[in-house]
Amino acid sequence: MMSLDNFQKIVRSPIIPYVETMTAGLLPGELVIIRGSVPEDSERFQVDFQCGNSTKPRADVAFHFNPRFKRSGCVVCNTLQNERWGHEEITYEMPFGKGKPFEIIFMVLRDKFQVSVNGKHLLLYKHKINLEKIDTLGIYGKVEISLIGFVSNKSLQGSQPTLLGTTKKNTGNEELPDSSQFVLPYVARLHSSLEPGRTIVIKGEVKEKAQSFAINLKPSDSSDIALHLNPRMKDKAFVRNSYLLNGWGEEEKHIAYFPFSPGMYFELIILCKEHQYNVAINGVHTLEYKHRFKQLNKINTVEILGDIELLDVRSW
Repeated sequence: MMSLDNFQKIVRSPIIPYVETMTAGLLPGELVIIRGSVPEDSERFQVDFQCGNSTKPRADVAFHFNPRFKRSGCVVCNTLQNERWGHEEITYEMPFGKGKPFEIIFMVLRDKFQVSVNGKHLLLYKHKINLEKIDTLGIYGKVEISLIGFVSNKSLQGSQPTLLGTTKKNTGNEELPDSSQFVLPYVARLHSSLEPGRTIVIKGEVKEKAQSFAINLKPSDSSDIALHLNPRMKDKAFVRNSYLLNGWGEEEKHIAYFPFSPGMYFELIILCKEHQYNVAINGVHTLEYKHRFKQLNKINTVEILGDIELLDVRSW
């Protein structure tokens, strides 16, 4: 659940149909959050990211997100250009239920929309119309909306300076990280070793045909791995372990649901606490891992490898 202080703009309990201009347009990194509930007698509703609000001729719809409740239900996504619909992309996983509340998060990315419902990743929709042309949000159909919130990309991307000493020389001017430093396998030293309260954020995109990837926190003076996070796409398993005294320990695999999906963007946050690590993905708390390697002050290295495109690594 996003906290309200991150919102740039909030619309409460709008009347449906709701059609409103987004004065600032949409930028990569921004979130549009919609909370509401589905009435018992609803057959469908839709959220449309439109290019204008003309009805005759009908404005282009860059992204039409349309849950339908007939039979077992599905979510239909499409694009309307020059009053003609394109090819429907249908998702049969149905996160909405009649009479039930929901929270939809639309994450705007450079090349696609990424949608999660009730904290779970649902689908990706590649841009078919230039993002700059989207200036209107429309919500139609049988649905009750309690809140529409807009989060700008600044709060999402975190204004913290990067505190990782990368292997490249730092010239002293804190510019945006140059993507060439995020080649995998990636190894970086933390500016100061781990302690309770320290946070590490890893941003990336899962490759389309990804098998697995791994994130390791380790000391530099031994082959130990204090925390090994290893999502495996094929088995939908999120393995956690430690490598101590030249051997792997017992794997921890229990998870409420597998949070990764091919092509999806993620922000993985590791918070070091006194007795455990807390791990969250895209703002949703996902797991805890009790410290097996107890000398936290020796942990000073982050290692990332596998089938992802690494976009940013930060620590504070």
